[in-house]
Amino acid sequence: MAVMKIKTHPAKVLKQVASAVKDIGGSTQRLIDDMIETMYEAEGIGLAAPQVGVSKRLIVVDTSVKDNVGGLMVIINPEIVYSEGDILSTEGCLSIPEFSATVERKAMLFVRGVDRDGKPLEIDAARLLARALQHEIDHLNGVLLLDKVNMEDKKQ
Repeated sequence: MAVMKIKTHPAKVLKQVASAVKDIGGSTQRLIDDMIETMYEAEGIGLAAPQVGVSKRLIVVDTSVKDNVGGLMVIINPEIVYSEGDILSTEGCLSIPEFSATVERKAMLFVRGVDRDGKPLEIDAARLLARALQHEIDHLNGVLLLDKVNMEDKKQ
């Protein structure tokens, strides 16, 4: 496993829509391991493949360090199937160092994808996990935290 360099704004890969992961063999497994190590090293709670320069639909999330709920999740080709409610909260991004903003997210989500073994995953998420999943899935769609805030917030 190796810590990877996290791409920062305005890296082009962060604005691209990532392509589906079709093969979860050796190179994808290495990428997953490296992303996990990178996320923990950076003290983040989530990381999307585009943040390490790989335009693939792959995220790793672990909110347990912040709210003692859940644990490490690897989600390949995640998609939000259902969401409800709105909640405002402050968040940051490893790709935009030293910036945070209050953004509106959905309070609850239902996400589908597959795990690193290719088994189907279904995740009911609320609170911090819901926020982290939305943030990372945004990265897969070329959407940054900066895109979620109004111009007044960007000046801070």
